[in-house]
Amino acid sequence: MNEQAATAGHGNRPWEDMNSGVILAPIAESDLGHAAITPSGSFEAGSYASFTLVYTAGTFGIDDSGSLRVCFRFASDQGNPQFDDPKGANYCTVEASNGAVLQVRWDPKANVRPWDRTLWIKVVKGFLEEGDTITIRFGVTDHGGPGMRLQTFCETSFEFRVLVDPIATFNFQTLPVQPEIAIVPGKPESYSAALPTLRRPGERFELKLKGNDRWGNPSDRCSGTFHLEAEGDIEGLPATVEMAEGSFSTKVSGLRVRSPGRVSVTVKNALGQIVAKTNPLIVEQTDLVHYWADLHGQSEETIGTGSARDYFAFARDKAWVDACGHQGNDFQITDEFWAELNRITAEFDEPGRFVAMPGYEWSGNTALGGDRNVFFPNEGRTIRRSSHALIEDRSTAHTDCTTAGKLFEAFAEHGEHDVVCYAHCGGRYADIAVAHDGRFEKSVEVHSSWGTFEWLLEDAFRLGYRVGVVCNSDGHKGRPGASYPGAGKFGAIGGLTCFSTAELSRAALLDCMRKRRHYGTTGGDGGRMVIRLKGWFEGEGAVYHDDPKIMDSAPSLAHEALMGDIVHLPKGGMELSVSVDTNSPIIRVDIFNGLELVETVRPYLESDLGSRIRVHWEGAEYRGRFREVIWDGNASVSGNAVESVTPVNFFNRDKSFDRVSESELAWKALTTGNFGGADIRLRERKAGSLRIDTPLVKTEMLVSGIGFEDRIFDASGELPRFLKLTRLPDVNPHTSFAFSRKIELKPEGDNPIYIRVEQEDGTRAWTSPIYVYR
Repeated sequence: MNEQAATAGHGNRPWEDMNSGVILAPIAESDLGHAAITPSGSFEAGSYASFTLVYTAGTFGIDDSGSLRVCFRFASDQGNPQFDDPKGANYCTVEASNGAVLQVRWDPKANVRPWDRTLWIKVVKGFLEEGDTITIRFGVTDHGGPGMRLQTFCETSFEFRVLVDPIATFNFQTLPVQPEIAIVPGKPESYSAALPTLRRPGERFELKLKGNDRWGNPSDRCSGTFHLEAEGDIEGLPATVEMAEGSFSTKVSGLRVRSPGRVSVTVKNALGQIVAKTNPLIVEQTDLVHYWADLHGQSEETIGTGSARDYFAFARDKAWVDACGHQGNDFQITDEFWAELNRITAEFDEPGRFVAMPGYEWSGNTALGGDRNVFFPNEGRTIRRSSHALIEDRSTAHTDCTTAGKLFEAFAEHGEHDVVCYAHCGGRYADIAVAHDGRFEKSVEVHSSWGTFEWLLEDAFRLGYRVGVVCNSDGHKGRPGASYPGAGKFGAIGGLTCFSTAELSRAALLDCMRKRRHYGTTGGDGGRMVIRLKGWFEGEGAVYHDDPKIMDSAPSLAHEALMGDIVHLPKGGMELSVSVDTNSPIIRVDIFNGLELVETVRPYLESDLGSRIRVHWEGAEYRGRFREVIWDGNASVSGNAVESVTPVNFFNRDKSFDRVSESELAWKALTTGNFGGADIRLRERKAGSLRIDTPLVKTEMLVSGIGFEDRIFDASGELPRFLKLTRLPDVNPHTSFAFSRKIELKPEGDNPIYIRVEQEDGTRAWTSPIYVYR
């Protein structure tokens, strides 16, 4: 490893492989030259700014056909430099002080990850000698352009990472001191407030409140008095709470509810306007309570942003999750960083307050099994990598497991039966047909910042696997537990998983993971919903926590089961009991038996429907990285008029739903397996017609033909892609919904019974199935 490179950026951290190219022989700092940027200091996330970066050549200069690279992290969603439109955003110029001719191009993947977003400057005529300069102006405003749009998330040391190939050998070397700025949050545009979701009477808990800037970053620029109003009797809740600048989060401790019931808190500003509503808290006598987690994301030591230490601190203090895991790509985790990561998880793990789960992401190519999350109950465990692709020291390469199958075999061979794995879909999606071992792999991840992947759960059903459902962020922006997509290729808010367990500890969470006693949501302020799912049986069933097909497991005999349970039911029927409590109105609850949609249950009646039409688009192009589906389109109404439009799941502020007139609408949108859309409120309930035009679906129909049942226009390819129209009530008051249904069971094989919940705000949730078999 280049010793100069090791000290770049955040100081001497020997576990961090800062190499950005093949280093054949290190060159002294004076020979490489140096770079400086103006202005420096702090800049607001997502704002426009202009910078001048000056590279001054060192002893060797830069030879004819030598090059300079200015690189940015993969995770950054800042505007791409462009060279053709002086009046446009992100206009960039590059000039050599001695008149050398430069060839300039922008390539989003022209360097070694994580520094793959590259401005490449090549000397094509002439050369530079010591003291000559190359001046790069980012975000030139001379001709009326707004400047360069900065990334939408915060970073204390955002680097313009400069690499030089001075001798034209294609051996790029990193400058030992890098130009950098700080990217900080803006003023709050919204507020979030949270309570726990399920607690016992008399247990102490906290109310937490924060402000968010327009890109979802927690803001330290909040101030003022906020009024707190309780639904239900919350002991110890003050009438007001103060927020002061400089703090990212405010909490009220020592709260308590003595009697069973539902409570929540509404937060109002000094003008009496509602700025936030908490999730509901259900208080009841129960053995199991709820803890929320985001167990999947990365920091800057691999391909994310911010340090691993900052990563866990954010999850605990700014995202308010109860548990967090760091899942760096294994081929980029050096032995030194693995040791440091173990020290960090040990430091942050505080049973009863916060769980830091040790682990990593096994990151094999899809053909070899695809990505898997690996979780350990304790530090000091062997990291069995998929490869050493970005690790120079190969002294531990003998522990590599180059396929997912070999990984599971290694766990079994070495007696590591306390390991828990998830299959997930990120860049490399998990192919569970290639490899799966139910002794270790307990769940599939159906949602993350990358999008929604219900097909992964459906694959498990087709293959006869018994797995649970989880949602996490796989966040790369240093915001585990509150990972918003910003303006990049990540198309969704990062998900959350709710664990039902008696206590908050690693042992309890891992036990819960093995029992699949959890459900996942698509995150955000509406994501902390309370879901209870229970199966009731006419006959007595044998209830298993471990899959008896593959493990020795002693059952208990019972007439009921919880989500995640595996039940052998020789005879008799099943009744499913469902209750959902949330802070956003509930649109639907879909009941599934494996691949079959059994029933859609809505909390309102057909007679409640009004003049509100939901336009819904959903889907992914295919399973791999480039799964985005473009839904840019327009709609027109004839014989009626548009009163208002409410966008749904428009996370990227660069994409919007615009009302052009009373009869025309236009939008820019994409999905990555998740869904988006809008609620269109019409002046008249059933008059006229609605025409919709998107790249995949073009349709026109009478408004009167849009009713209680979904009207689906299918454009499926490798994966589902479709547009859907549904009519909603003008006002939907249903934030609590409970019902039961008789479930018809298949006479043979598995009946994976689970639900999917959808809210008006665009949030979804999935429970782990109850597996009932004859």
